[in-house]
Amino acid sequence: MKKAIILLLSITLTGAIFSCKDKTSEQKSITKEVSFTKEGELTLKEAKTDSIITTLDIEIADDEYQTQTGLMYRKGMGDNQGMLFVFEDSRPRSFYMKNTEFSIDIIYINSDKEIVSIQKNAKPMDPTSLPSQGAAQYVLEVNAGLSDTWELEKGDVVGWTTNN
Repeated sequence: MKKAIILLLSITLTGAIFSCKDKTSEQKSITKEVSFTKEGELTLKEAKTDSIITTLDIEIADDEYQTQTGLMYRKGMGDNQGMLFVFEDSRPRSFYMKNTEFSIDIIYINSDKEIVSIQKNAKPMDPTSLPSQGAAQYVLEVNAGLSDTWELEKGDVVGWTTNN
């Protein structure tokens, strides 16, 4: 009788262990990685000379859901890509890096399409507020370090076209 109970417990325990392993391997992420969608082109120009600094493919965030989500749930972006946030009004803005998995530069742009300030090398997953240093109607996010590579300055000018 003892052998039968021990055998039954062994079988039950083995079944429970393998059952847990199966359930664990079947778990899936509840968030799906979002891929880049080109919706236009953006040009950065030096204010002093009007010369083109660079041109980027852009994805545009212009509704509440898109502006709240931004670059969250993405693994990265190409150096020739950026996300442009478009707001209805110009006012001081503040962004943060919650659920953003890679470092970026956040470029604040006023209603005249001039750069008002840049938050450089924003840390991934950091909920700290990163404010503009003036009123901004547009915000451009690019990979961290690119604003230094391009030598962007306050007053440099931004222009873009959309695919629509």
